Amino acid sequence: MCRKPLANCYGPDSDAPTGVRTLPAVSDGARERIGIFGGTFDPPHMGHLVIALEVGHALSLDRVLLVVAGDPWQKSAHRSITPAVDRLVMVEAAVGGAAGVEVSDIEVQRGGPSYLADTLADLAAAGPGDELFVIVGSDAAQGLDTWEHPDDVRDRATTVVVERGGREGGRPPAGWPYLVVDVPALDVSSSDLRRRVAAGEPIRGLVPKMVADIIEAQDLYAKGKT
Repeated sequence: MCRKPLANCYGPDSDAPTGVRTLPAVSDGARERIGIFGGTFDPPHMGHLVIALEVGHALSLDRVLLVVAGDPWQKSAHRSITPAVDRLVMVEAAVGGAAGVEVSDIEVQRGGPSYLADTLADLAAAGPGDELFVIVGSDAAQGLDTWEHPDDVRDRATTVVVERGGREGGRPPAGWPYLVVDVPALDVSSSDLRRRVAAGEPIRGLVPKMVADIIEAQDLYAKGKT
Protein backbone atom coordinates (compact mmCIF):
# COMPACT_ATOMS: atom_id res chain seq x y z
CA MET A 1 0.00 0.00 0.00
CA CYS A 2 1.14 3.57 -0.55
CA ARG A 3 2.74 5.27 2.42
CA LYS A 4 3.14 9.03 2.61
CA PRO A 5 5.34 11.05 2.31
CA LEU A 6 6.24 9.14 -0.85
CA ALA A 7 5.14 11.62 -3.50
CA ASN A 8 5.57 9.04 -6.23
CA CYS A 9 2.96 6.59 -4.96
CA TYR A 10 0.28 6.02 -7.56
CA GLY A 11 -2.90 4.09 -8.12
CA PRO A 12 -5.20 3.07 -10.96
CA ASP A 13 -6.39 6.63 -11.53
CA SER A 14 -3.04 8.42 -11.31
CA ASP A 15 0.17 8.61 -13.29
CA ALA A 16 3.07 6.22 -12.82
CA PRO A 17 6.12 7.54 -10.95
CA THR A 18 8.43 9.75 -12.96
CA GLY A 19 10.99 7.60 -14.74
CA VAL A 20 8.86 4.44 -14.72
CA ARG A 21 8.22 3.12 -18.21
CA THR A 22 4.78 1.70 -18.89
CA LEU A 23 4.14 -0.40 -21.98
CA PRO A 24 4.74 1.88 -24.98
CA ALA A 25 2.59 2.26 -28.05
CA VAL A 26 3.57 0.14 -31.03
CA SER A 27 7.04 1.08 -32.22
CA ASP A 28 7.49 3.48 -35.13
CA GLY A 29 9.84 0.98 -36.77
CA ALA A 30 13.14 1.84 -35.11
CA ARG A 31 14.61 -1.43 -33.88
CA GLU A 32 16.27 -1.69 -30.51
CA ARG A 33 18.30 -4.19 -28.52
CA ILE A 34 16.51 -4.38 -25.18
CA GLY A 35 17.56 -6.18 -22.03
CA ILE A 36 14.81 -7.46 -19.72
CA PHE A 37 15.97 -7.83 -16.13
CA GLY A 38 12.97 -8.93 -14.13
CA GLY A 39 12.78 -9.36 -10.41
CA THR A 40 11.00 -8.77 -7.14
CA PHE A 41 13.57 -6.11 -6.15
CA ASP A 42 12.62 -6.41 -2.50
CA PRO A 43 14.68 -4.30 -2.02
CA PRO A 44 16.80 -3.30 -5.04
CA HIS A 45 20.53 -3.10 -4.31
CA MET A 46 23.86 -2.18 -5.86
CA GLY A 47 24.28 -5.64 -7.34
CA HIS A 48 21.15 -5.16 -9.45
CA LEU A 49 22.54 -1.94 -10.91
CA VAL A 50 25.92 -3.52 -11.62
CA ILE A 51 24.25 -6.35 -13.55
CA ALA A 52 22.08 -3.99 -15.62
CA LEU A 53 24.98 -1.69 -16.49
CA GLU A 54 27.52 -4.45 -17.17
CA VAL A 55 25.21 -6.51 -19.39
CA GLY A 56 24.05 -3.41 -21.25
CA HIS A 57 27.66 -2.50 -21.97
CA ALA A 58 28.85 -6.01 -22.85
CA LEU A 59 26.05 -6.63 -25.36
CA SER A 60 25.72 -3.05 -26.68
CA LEU A 61 22.08 -2.88 -25.62
CA ASP A 62 20.09 0.28 -26.29
CA ARG A 63 18.51 -0.02 -22.86
CA VAL A 64 17.95 -2.43 -20.01
CA LEU A 65 14.51 -2.59 -18.42
CA LEU A 66 14.28 -3.39 -14.72
CA VAL A 67 10.88 -5.08 -14.77
CA VAL A 68 9.30 -5.07 -11.33
CA ALA A 69 7.17 -8.15 -10.72
CA GLY A 70 3.64 -7.38 -9.64
CA ASP A 71 2.96 -10.81 -8.13
CA PRO A 72 6.19 -12.85 -8.12
CA TRP A 73 4.42 -16.20 -8.06
CA GLN A 74 7.56 -18.22 -7.29
CA LYS A 75 8.05 -16.26 -4.04
CA SER A 76 4.68 -14.93 -2.91
CA ALA A 77 3.51 -18.36 -1.77
CA HIS A 78 6.45 -18.61 0.62
CA ARG A 79 6.89 -15.17 2.18
CA SER A 80 5.32 -11.75 2.49
CA ILE A 81 6.17 -9.48 -0.46
CA THR A 82 6.46 -5.71 -0.11
CA PRO A 83 3.64 -4.00 -2.08
CA ALA A 84 4.52 -3.45 -5.72
CA VAL A 85 4.10 0.33 -5.55
CA ASP A 86 6.75 0.54 -2.82
CA ARG A 87 9.11 -1.67 -4.78
CA LEU A 88 8.58 0.43 -7.90
CA VAL A 89 9.44 3.61 -6.04
CA MET A 90 12.58 2.01 -4.62
CA VAL A 91 13.72 0.75 -8.04
CA GLU A 92 13.12 4.18 -9.58
CA ALA A 93 15.23 5.70 -6.79
CA ALA A 94 17.93 3.08 -7.31
CA VAL A 95 18.18 3.68 -11.05
CA GLY A 96 18.31 7.46 -10.74
CA GLY A 97 19.96 8.80 -13.87
CA ALA A 98 21.88 5.65 -14.80
CA ALA A 99 22.38 5.80 -18.56
CA GLY A 100 20.66 3.05 -20.51
CA VAL A 101 18.70 1.69 -17.55
CA GLU A 102 14.95 2.17 -17.14
CA VAL A 103 12.24 0.97 -14.78
CA SER A 104 9.22 -0.85 -16.19
CA ASP A 105 5.90 -1.43 -14.44
CA ILE A 106 4.26 -3.49 -17.20
CA GLU A 107 3.88 -6.56 -14.99
CA VAL A 108 2.35 -4.49 -12.20
CA GLN A 109 -0.07 -2.83 -14.61
CA ARG A 110 -1.02 -6.17 -16.16
CA GLY A 111 -2.03 -7.61 -12.80
CA GLY A 112 -2.16 -11.24 -11.72
CA PRO A 113 0.87 -13.50 -11.44
CA SER A 114 3.91 -12.08 -13.24
CA TYR A 115 5.00 -14.42 -16.02
CA LEU A 116 8.02 -13.56 -18.14
CA ALA A 117 6.42 -15.19 -21.17
CA ASP A 118 3.56 -12.67 -21.02
CA THR A 119 5.98 -9.76 -20.65
CA LEU A 120 7.99 -10.88 -23.68
CA ALA A 121 4.80 -11.19 -25.71
CA ASP A 122 3.74 -7.65 -24.71
CA LEU A 123 7.16 -6.20 -25.55
CA ALA A 124 7.31 -8.03 -28.87
CA ALA A 125 3.88 -6.69 -29.81
CA ALA A 126 4.85 -3.14 -28.81
CA GLY A 127 8.18 -3.24 -30.65
CA PRO A 128 8.05 -5.56 -33.66
CA GLY A 129 11.60 -6.24 -34.76
CA ASP A 130 13.18 -5.35 -31.41
CA GLU A 131 15.79 -7.83 -30.25
CA LEU A 132 15.07 -8.96 -26.70
CA PHE A 133 17.58 -10.27 -24.17
CA VAL A 134 16.41 -11.91 -20.93
CA ILE A 135 18.91 -11.44 -18.10
CA VAL A 136 18.98 -14.16 -15.43
CA GLY A 137 21.38 -15.15 -12.69
CA SER A 138 23.21 -18.44 -12.99
CA ASP A 139 21.26 -19.67 -9.95
CA ALA A 140 17.96 -19.25 -11.82
CA ALA A 141 19.20 -20.41 -15.23
CA GLN A 142 19.01 -24.12 -14.53
CA GLY A 143 15.34 -23.85 -13.61
CA LEU A 144 14.15 -21.98 -16.69
CA ASP A 145 12.21 -25.00 -17.94
CA THR A 146 10.02 -24.82 -14.80
CA TRP A 147 8.81 -21.30 -15.63
CA GLU A 148 5.41 -20.64 -17.19
CA HIS A 149 5.48 -21.32 -20.97
CA PRO A 150 9.25 -21.96 -21.10
CA ASP A 151 9.25 -22.51 -24.86
CA ASP A 152 7.97 -18.96 -25.38
CA VAL A 153 10.67 -17.60 -23.07
CA ARG A 154 13.35 -19.53 -24.97
CA ASP A 155 12.10 -18.61 -28.43
CA ARG A 156 11.17 -14.94 -27.98
CA ALA A 157 14.45 -13.72 -26.52
CA THR A 158 18.15 -14.45 -26.16
CA THR A 159 18.88 -15.72 -22.66
CA VAL A 160 21.80 -14.01 -20.93
CA VAL A 161 23.27 -15.83 -17.93
CA VAL A 162 25.06 -13.59 -15.45
CA GLU A 163 28.10 -14.88 -13.63
CA ARG A 164 29.73 -13.03 -10.77
CA GLY A 165 33.48 -12.64 -10.51
CA GLY A 166 34.28 -15.53 -12.84
CA ARG A 167 32.58 -18.11 -10.62
CA GLU A 168 30.76 -20.53 -12.91
CA GLY A 169 27.23 -21.30 -11.82
CA GLY A 170 24.19 -23.04 -13.25
CA ARG A 171 23.32 -23.20 -16.91
CA PRO A 172 20.00 -23.39 -18.78
CA PRO A 173 18.51 -26.79 -19.57
CA ALA A 174 20.02 -28.85 -22.39
CA GLY A 175 19.17 -27.44 -25.81
CA TRP A 176 18.48 -23.94 -24.46
CA PRO A 177 20.72 -21.38 -26.24
CA TYR A 178 22.33 -18.72 -24.09
CA LEU A 179 25.08 -16.17 -23.69
CA VAL A 180 27.23 -15.63 -20.58
CA VAL A 181 28.25 -12.23 -19.23
CA ASP A 182 30.61 -11.99 -16.28
CA VAL A 183 30.06 -9.10 -13.87
CA PRO A 184 31.94 -7.95 -10.76
CA ALA A 185 30.92 -9.94 -7.69
CA LEU A 186 29.18 -7.99 -4.93
CA ASP A 187 28.33 -9.88 -1.76
CA VAL A 188 24.82 -8.50 -1.39
CA SER A 189 21.35 -10.00 -1.68
CA SER A 190 17.82 -8.77 -1.08
CA SER A 191 17.16 -11.51 1.47
CA ASP A 192 20.23 -10.53 3.51
CA LEU A 193 19.27 -6.86 3.31
CA ARG A 194 15.83 -7.64 4.72
CA ARG A 195 17.49 -9.63 7.50
CA ARG A 196 19.92 -6.81 8.24
CA VAL A 197 17.16 -4.22 8.52
CA ALA A 198 15.12 -6.47 10.81
CA ALA A 199 18.20 -6.98 12.97
CA GLY A 200 18.99 -3.26 13.12
CA GLU A 201 22.20 -3.66 11.10
CA PRO A 202 23.37 -1.03 8.57
CA ILE A 203 22.59 -1.33 4.87
CA ARG A 204 24.01 1.95 3.57
CA GLY A 205 26.63 1.28 0.93
CA LEU A 206 24.86 -1.93 -0.06
CA VAL A 207 21.88 -0.06 -1.53
CA PRO A 208 21.76 3.36 -3.20
CA LYS A 209 21.32 6.20 -0.73
CA MET A 210 17.79 7.03 -1.86
CA VAL A 211 16.73 3.41 -1.39
CA ALA A 212 18.11 3.39 2.15
CA ASP A 213 16.28 6.66 2.83
CA ILE A 214 12.97 5.18 1.64
CA ILE A 215 13.41 2.01 3.67
CA GLU A 216 14.07 4.04 6.81
CA ALA A 217 11.31 6.60 6.21
CA GLN A 218 8.68 3.97 5.50
CA ASP A 219 9.91 1.50 8.14
CA LEU A 220 10.15 -1.27 5.56
CA TYR A 221 11.53 -4.68 6.60
CA ALA A 222 11.46 -3.84 10.30
CA LYS A 223 11.39 -6.77 12.72
CA GLY A 224 7.99 -8.42 12.62
CA LYS A 225 7.19 -7.03 9.16
CA THR A 226 9.20 -9.46 6.98
